[in-house]
Amino acid sequence: MRFFAALKMTGSEGFRMTTQGEEKVAEFSELYQRLKEEKKQLEGRLEQLRARGQPLSERREGSPFGKREEEADEAFELEKRLALEKKLRDALAEIEHALQKYEAGTYGVCDSCGQPIEPARLEALPQANLCLNCKAGQTKDAKGTR
Repeated sequence: MRFFAALKMTGSEGFRMTTQGEEKVAEFSELYQRLKEEKKQLEGRLEQLRARGQPLSERREGSPFGKREEEADEAFELEKRLALEKKLRDALAEIEHALQKYEAGTYGVCDSCGQPIEPARLEALPQANLCLNCKAGQTKDAKGTR
């Protein structure tokens, strides 16, 4: 990451030399806090979801002839819960990746092309790891392969 010197007003002290890197850290620290809070919320939601799911050992025993409708409902609910759990795990993985990038000093840099990610994109989606151009290309490629 490049560092550029700049003058920054510091209260009654006047001006002091800063670097672009320091300003980026200050700018990104709010996003870092948002990411940490979102991670905590997702972990809580995952924990609640897992606690609500009935383990197989606690399932009710049906008649030997089976209650197909009840079993179908249970299978449908399990499928929904597993899909939601996967979605939450994927979101959590994206956030953890962004937190790792912050700690490594590469947060705000596109994983694909290495260019800075637009600040408005990071503000809207702090876990973004691709710039708009690369994300658009990825979306375009995904649509073309269907």
